[in-house]
Amino acid sequence: YYNKNQTVVCFVLIHPLTIQMILAKLNLIFCGVPWCAPVKVKHGHVSCQTPRGERYKNVLGTRCKIRCKTGYEMHGSSEILCMASKQWSGNYACREVRCPKLAMPSNGGYKCSDGSYFSSRCQFFCSPGYMLRGDHSATCQSSRTWSGGNSVCVDVDPPVIKCPNIKEKTAEPGKLTAKVTWDTPEGKDTADGILTDVILKGKPSGSQFPEGNHKLSYTVFDRAENKATCRFSVRVRVRRCTPLSVPDNGWMKCDSAGDNYGATCEFRCLGGYELRGSAARVCQFNMEWSGLETSCAPMNINVGVQSAAALLDQFYEKRRILIISAPSAANHYYRFQMTNLQHAQCGLDLRHVTVIELVGVYPAQIGRIRHRLIPPRLALQLRLLLQLSQNSFNMVLLDKQGMDKQRYTFPITAAEIFTTIDTFPLRTEEAILQKEAGQSC
Repeated sequence: YYNKNQTVVCFVLIHPLTIQMILAKLNLIFCGVPWCAPVKVKHGHVSCQTPRGERYKNVLGTRCKIRCKTGYEMHGSSEILCMASKQWSGNYACREVRCPKLAMPSNGGYKCSDGSYFSSRCQFFCSPGYMLRGDHSATCQSSRTWSGGNSVCVDVDPPVIKCPNIKEKTAEPGKLTAKVTWDTPEGKDTADGILTDVILKGKPSGSQFPEGNHKLSYTVFDRAENKATCRFSVRVRVRRCTPLSVPDNGWMKCDSAGDNYGATCEFRCLGGYELRGSAARVCQFNMEWSGLETSCAPMNINVGVQSAAALLDQFYEKRRILIISAPSAANHYYRFQMTNLQHAQCGLDLRHVTVIELVGVYPAQIGRIRHRLIPPRLALQLRLLLQLSQNSFNMVLLDKQGMDKQRYTFPITAAEIFTTIDTFPLRTEEAILQKEAGQSC
């Protein structure tokens, strides 16, 4: 209708039941009644915040944050909102973390407790004949990476080869040799079975072997260059003991005829050499010499020891030591002393003297025993142990017991050194033995 101002006025007629429904809905909203479905997350945690702190955590306008447990990752929305449609604003799920597939090691494999899923532990193994190098296991982590996996299977087992037993043969009458034969051994590989040809060190089967004991060996390699060696002996006998020879750098003294049954031969080595084998041997009833073959080997000085004391211990009761220390190779005292000793090497060897040179100032100092270099650290320890100054020429003479016998602050002649050493009590006995052995300069 038109009012008095001629303005059109419209009325909307609403059914009373409709008004009650609207008011009922408004009453549900503002009274904090649950609106959306409750949020349930398997393998995760939910933290919700309502608009006005309502008791229910799924009323209209509620915001929820979703966090997954360790080992699980979010798929979908990590934050959702309860909307007027009674639906949450997004989908969500916590799914178990899965790592990429592990690389299979060559000549091996692995077994896992739970496939490639989180916390699954995979144990690596190798085929027979191979050994595992690297990680023995790997675990799937929450970061979707494996805790290990750098594993390889390598062929470290050597092949197997068995040599013949000791071959013994007696020479025929009138001969000093005997023909000895045996079957060539075959190697076996524990891995892929591929081997090189068998290599013999020594005379081949069917050869004539002279009187005595002959050591032979067979060697074989697999494809990974692992080596296997077996050894055996060929022994040829005659009806008497084999005459013994004087070892190099030593002497031998035998009684009786020297090679008959019961004859005893004693061995000694010159200074600076060590006796290897038996000190005395006897020709026995079975026409064999007792004991082991004797040799005199040069002293093997180890310059890689950790201390000066350990270096000097190697000379104990074997050699005397003359230590020469100088601040530089250009030191005139040092040059004079070394020139003088160069012409006296025979006399030094006859008196069992080893010369050790310590030249330079730390850390540039070096040490030397003839042609073998001593590390700077060890050279410094020698100077400290023997109280040798690195800033001036010093020389000290030690006897075979490591005792400090004489010190010099200036160069001296080789003759003076020899005269001093010849006064040592042990030197007298050495001179007698050397005379008997025909050792002289």
